[in-house]
Amino acid sequence: MALGAPDASCAPDDGPPGMAGLLLPLLGGAGNLTSVTNCMTRLRVTVLDPPAVRRDELRALPGVLGVVEDGAALQIVLGPGAVAKVAPELARYVELARYVETVGPVDPVERVESVERVESVEPVTAAALADRGAALRAERKARNATPAKELLRRIAQIFVPLIPALIGCGIVAGLAGLLANLHWLPALAPALTACASGFMSLIAVFVGYNTAKEFGGTPVLGAAAAAVTVFPGVERVTAFGERLAPGQGGVLGALAAALLAARVERWCRRRVPEALDVLVTPAVTVLVAGLVTLYGLMYAAGEVATAIGRLADRLLANGGAAAGFVLGGLFLPLVMLGLHQALIPIHATLIQEQGYTVLLPILAMAGAGQVGAALAVYARLPRNGPVRRTIRSALPAGLLGIGEPLIYGVSLPLGRPFVTACVGGAFGGGFVGLLAQLGDKVGSTAIGPSGWALFPLLKGSRGLGTTAAVYGAGLLVGYAAGFVVTYAFGLSRRSLEELNAEDRTTG
Repeated sequence: MALGAPDASCAPDDGPPGMAGLLLPLLGGAGNLTSVTNCMTRLRVTVLDPPAVRRDELRALPGVLGVVEDGAALQIVLGPGAVAKVAPELARYVELARYVETVGPVDPVERVESVERVESVEPVTAAALADRGAALRAERKARNATPAKELLRRIAQIFVPLIPALIGCGIVAGLAGLLANLHWLPALAPALTACASGFMSLIAVFVGYNTAKEFGGTPVLGAAAAAVTVFPGVERVTAFGERLAPGQGGVLGALAAALLAARVERWCRRRVPEALDVLVTPAVTVLVAGLVTLYGLMYAAGEVATAIGRLADRLLANGGAAAGFVLGGLFLPLVMLGLHQALIPIHATLIQEQGYTVLLPILAMAGAGQVGAALAVYARLPRNGPVRRTIRSALPAGLLGIGEPLIYGVSLPLGRPFVTACVGGAFGGGFVGLLAQLGDKVGSTAIGPSGWALFPLLKGSRGLGTTAAVYGAGLLVGYAAGFVVTYAFGLSRRSLEELNAEDRTTG
């Protein structure tokens, strides 16, 4: 095998093409993809030539629950199980296509089947890529890519890969807390706490790594700059008349440190001679970013993190019902646009500051409103078999807090039910916010799940039983409000007549 060639694992499995093989031509081929990532439910790809994407066929492909477009960035909703399998497979197609394009066909004995799968990919020259890239950047800038929207997308890309570890550690932490409260297995509880806390104690390093990667720096240098914030020895450093504390500033400090490191590194790359670059650039990057972090960024980020915690407390203490109503009502549109990921840094900051985020259970009520709305549509369309089958297949995911199947398969295409689902989420959020205002705060120790899947991660100001009861009652309020409002106002008389015009219950 040629040196540097992709190993056998880079080739898609033998046999008929799976979802990745079906998606590839609809996305314009492997040569049209510049990045392939995923979050819990969405495949996120960036394309060179947006017009080459066959959008109608993509949306009609079985298994695709929805498509969200943002210029050259596409979010394809596949669901949690499917996306975890499709994203690596699609990335392997792209990797193999690029290798074949750059090096030429690999050894025919070892790779002939893999080459045949990508032989239809058109070669793309460097000049052509540059021209197309420049044209697309100008097009996006002229159309809809605002700096704020681009920044939110990039911040989401930093934190989305961390979600599986946050979920796993959060569940283990909840189990450790349960054992400690019940005084069961006292020898095991400390071990579980160590398993759960290890990642969280070093989350700054992972944030720094992903930040530098996203903003054009060397990932490990971003991690090195961010690691300064969690080094125990920082307690001997004084800034602004106060001694620093390890972890001060949390993920915000790590984010700022890695951003600075990426900028310093790029500055050095442009000015340092190539012969000295390997020595000078890393040293200057770590030194400058590290010192600025110690004598400025950690203190500032710590103040911001503290302010976020105080704001959340005041919001729920003084206006919990109103705040919950607004947050629960607006979250579904954020999910639809894919902008809900921008809240992850706030959640992570609250978890580091207070041990849990009080915002996530309130936002989870949006999913409850969506479920209630879907049940109302199911009840109002007894003769429409296709819609009812869609609801039955998407409802289990909705109950677990994965709302995209119901959003893109039911409520959004019908129009009004999406609005009434938001109303249901608002009432659920208002209920949880009201009880928080009365002293029964509900929070989550990790980011990611919602719906019934959030129960293992719950933590609040009272005991676990009270916290679970408040959250469960909020879900019931969201279900009921979403159902009642949708049943009464979600479908117009004309829509009901059209959708129930003929018996479509067969099949």
